[in-house]
Amino acid sequence: MKTIYLDHAATSPMHPDVVSEMMEVMTSVHGNPSSIHSFGRVARHQVDQARAVLASSIRAKEQEIIFTSGGTESDNLAIFGVAKAMANKGRHLITTEVEHHAVLHAFQALEKEGFSVTYLPVDHDGRISVDQLNEVITEETTLVSIMYGNNEVGTIQPIKEIGHLLKDKEVYFHTDAVQAYGVEFLDVNELNVDLLSTSSHKINGPKGIGFLYVREGTPLAVQQFGGEQERKRRAGTENVASIAGFKRAVEIAQSTIEEKRNQYEAWKKTFIGVLQEAEVDFKQNGSLEHSLPHVLNLSIPGAHVESLLVNLDLAGVAVSSGSACTAGSIDPSHVLVAMYGKYADELTNSVRFSFGFSTTEEEVEEAAKRLVNIIERWKK
Repeated sequence: MKTIYLDHAATSPMHPDVVSEMMEVMTSVHGNPSSIHSFGRVARHQVDQARAVLASSIRAKEQEIIFTSGGTESDNLAIFGVAKAMANKGRHLITTEVEHHAVLHAFQALEKEGFSVTYLPVDHDGRISVDQLNEVITEETTLVSIMYGNNEVGTIQPIKEIGHLLKDKEVYFHTDAVQAYGVEFLDVNELNVDLLSTSSHKINGPKGIGFLYVREGTPLAVQQFGGEQERKRRAGTENVASIAGFKRAVEIAQSTIEEKRNQYEAWKKTFIGVLQEAEVDFKQNGSLEHSLPHVLNLSIPGAHVESLLVNLDLAGVAVSSGSACTAGSIDPSHVLVAMYGKYADELTNSVRFSFGFSTTEEEVEEAAKRLVNIIERWKK
């Protein structure tokens, strides 16, 4: 039986070209990018090349890119960095109830330090109200952090509208774009965001590397101390091989973004079509109109998520119940709680399928058929 991996939203397999790029750098580039001799200059060239590619991918300036260890650090640096840099101006912060834990836990930590945080609710589609956001902004508000696309249900927030709202206010705007980067067209100037987080391993690059975009002029308190790397904003010797791998992953993602988007949307229809043909009872969680193309979260009435995940795994299909960072937790998804309430059936019967590089049409169809077989077996 062929195993099928449909958990790309948790992490994605490295692209062969990325592996080749990293192997080349690891075997031939061993200087410290901060060294002034020839070995250091070769390493620095790799870092500079990558920074240029990453900046171009979101229409930013090269000096606005800070290399980090991934999405969690990027989110933390943005939130703690701005909140603490602006603490003398105000200590009120705004986020949503459906953020990734890298964001939620950062705000919870700031609350313990005396900051006030407003957690915006969402509707049944998982979207916030821009009008409600406007109503809770005060003279003390310094930072708004709202994710671009949700990692569990795929819902896309009205980031452009929020950016327009905040543009003329003395409030900085951060978006966690970890799940959206590589499948959505992102222009930081069009979106009017001041900070944007990404991670390499979501787009077929190596784990442990990401970047934070910080618009010029945005105050950012340093959170990591040591050397003067990243324009004194993030200390530590650069991971040159991973940075080179990230660059290659971005080049591939950017060159295939339209093709991928169309393919993923088609696979959603294929998967749903198999279930409809078998007359399986299900509901799609999240917004149908505003959704990341590669994420499909389904509620299966009568099913139990843990049993469903185990049976799918035994059937050779790897999927998730939501955020990979809460795997094994008995707590219900905070995203689904925010969308439906803490007693909703969706909390215990929902599963996430997510597509990516290496997924095929045949695998999507076969995975859906295996899901149908499991459900029909339960009925008997």
